[in-house]
Order: sequence, then structure tokens, then C-alpha cells
Amino acid sequence: MENNEAVRNHYDENPAYEWERMSRHPFEFELNLRFLKRYIQPGDRVLDVGGGPGRYSFALQEMGCDVTLVDLSPGNIDFAREKAREFGVPLRAFVADARDLAVLADEQFDHVLCMGPLYHLLSESDRERAVWECLSHLRAGGMFAAAYIAMVSGIIYMGRKAPELLTKPEELAPLEAFLCQKSWSGRSFTQAHFTDAEEVLPFMERFPLEKRHFLASEPIVCAFEDRILSCGPEVTAAWLDLAEKVCEQERFFHFTEHFLYLGRRV
Repeated sequence: MENNEAVRNHYDENPAYEWERMSRHPFEFELNLRFLKRYIQPGDRVLDVGGGPGRYSFALQEMGCDVTLVDLSPGNIDFAREKAREFGVPLRAFVADARDLAVLADEQFDHVLCMGPLYHLLSESDRERAVWECLSHLRAGGMFAAAYIAMVSGIIYMGRKAPELLTKPEELAPLEAFLCQKSWSGRSFTQAHFTDAEEVLPFMERFPLEKRHFLASEPIVCAFEDRILSCGPEVTAAWLDLAEKVCEQERFFHFTEHFLYLGRRV
């Protein structure tokens, strides 16, 4: 419960910052969306669990989907509802924990996104519970999407924004995990779980899912994203196309800040 409160408070403090994060880091959002759109069609019912202020929800709604947004943070949900009024579109949105989606009763969806909860639930049993809860609302044959923060993302952040952190004693635990190629949970930007790439597929194999894709959401581009974006939309689009071509190659799983898993419900 303390972990829940820390995460909730983090997002309640500034939902606009999370909304804008996808503009500041568009490669993650755009590449993930390209893969989602390979399966999600206009008219499909989509459940966006832990979707924050709704960037994916609104993008999918724009293409004609019927989207329901669920998030732990009341601030995120209020922000999403305000955006819906601003855009002039309907949006079903509920405050709920990914581990308990009773607010949805027995509703079934064509696709379920879990693009945040798995990197805020610190225990493996809680992450497993969240996936089962998501799958209980996913029809057979539907697609399940799960996002992860990569273990190496902390090192990338240090190098890009705060190199001096590498000399701080409090950074020793996550650094040791990184050196040993292990996942790590603890206090970061909030309570967070950072995942080593090799642990994702064995975890997802516990569920009735057929893997379709496992990819790096910012392959190649993550360390020098700012420089690419400063060159304008044509250059950014070219790098996005390159990222899409290589994102499923294992050699880039240790050079990205996020992962995306896509699996079909069997």
C-alpha cells in the first residue's frame, strides 16, 4: 500500500508532465504505436490499464477505437477527462489498481494495454497478478501489450543528464544489478521496477499468450535523442524508420530505455 501511495502521489503531482513526456521522447510512443496499429483496427474495443493521462488512449480513439482508460492516479484520470472535453471526444475513464479491475465487472475487450503498471509493481507476485487481471478482460485472440523500463535506462539517464550520479553511494545497488544483468526494484523517479531484457519472455510464458513481438522501444536513438529531434521532422522520421527496422534485434535490447511485449491471447 505504501508503494501504491508513492506512485499515486508522484503522478498526481503533475499529470501534465507525464502527458508531455511522450512529446519530449516521441520515439518510444511512435514506435510502440506503429506496432499496436498492426493489430488494432478502427471499431475495436481497447482497455488501457495504467495509461496515465491517456496518450495511447486518445491516439487509438482518434483512429476510431472504443477506448476505456484505467489508472491508479486520480490526477491522471482528471487530466484525461479534461483532455477529452478539450478534444470534444467521449472517454470512459476510471481510477483503479491494475491488480484489481473490479470496476470493469466482467467486460471483455479486443485488446488490452498494460503500458505502465509492470514498472511500478515491485514484487513479481504483484506483476503476475496485474497481468492475470488484464487477461481476464481480454477476449480469446485479442492482443495484450505490456511495457517495461529497461535496466540499462538508469545508466543511459546518468550519462545523458547527470553523470555525477555514478559516484553516489546510493546508486551502488542499481549499478550492481546492472553489472550482473539482473532486474532491480526500488526508489528512483518514484517506486519503480527496472527489468533486464532476458527476464521478460520467461515471465510472459507463464500466461496464455502467444508472443508476436518483443522489441526495444528506442533502439539506437535513446542516448542521442535530443540531437536527432533538434534536426527537425524529416530527420526524426528517418531515424524512427531505422529504429522500426532494428527494434526486434536482440543486440539492441541493451541499448534502449523501454521494452514492448505483444502477445495474442490463446
